[in-house]
Amino acid sequence: MSAADLPPPPPAADPALARWLCGLLQAGDSYYPTGSYAHSFGLEGLVQLGVVRDRATLRDFVFRSALPALRHAELPLAAHAWHAFGGPDWTAVGELSLLSSALRPAREARLASENIGRQRAELVATLHASPLAQDYLHRAAAAGWPASSALSAALEGRVLGAPLPAVLAGVAYTTLGALLAAAMKLLRLGQNGAQSLLTEALAAAPDLIAAAVTTPRDEIGWFNPWLDIAAARHESADARMFIS
Repeated sequence: MSAADLPPPPPAADPALARWLCGLLQAGDSYYPTGSYAHSFGLEGLVQLGVVRDRATLRDFVFRSALPALRHAELPLAAHAWHAFGGPDWTAVGELSLLSSALRPAREARLASENIGRQRAELVATLHASPLAQDYLHRAAAAGWPASSALSAALEGRVLGAPLPAVLAGVAYTTLGALLAAAMKLLRLGQNGAQSLLTEALAAAPDLIAAAVTTPRDEIGWFNPWLDIAAARHESADARMFIS
């Protein structure tokens, strides 16, 4: 066999792509210390009320609440923040920070997002020695901007050089993955049950992302009154497994 008969060599790997891809994989791993493992994001309250009690009712919650919340709130917030950090447009960053906090009526849910967001931004500043992240933390502290998990995901994406669709895919994965990891501790679900539901939910991610990137800022918003009530009651529950 001559050299002419051999298949062409594969294209050279893009170091920049490998860098941001590895960074997003790291940020989406449960090993990444953002503290998300300590939160159920209101799910524990719904389990205590008997609203979510098995895989079927959990699936209803994922598709009727978690996915719409991603579509109408978390993903558009992250998309607008990704553009704002590209400037950076600090006025827009501050406005999005306030909006993200205002979209969470329940105190525990609001504090959960702020704690996760602050920890993630601090990790970005420390692990990547990022001037952008350090500037953001300084400005947020000076202006009293509440931290936000969606904004910190966008910030990390910018620091890593990741494109917007990849950043939003990371937001979808970490949100759903954390929710279903909590569900395994609250319900008789099992790893296979959780993974099959996660796979089903992630199949909707491309359509959610495509819709979210075109959502105007004044149309960002979603709420589930039942979830908000459950999250508010969770704060004074006699016993609980998660912070939120």
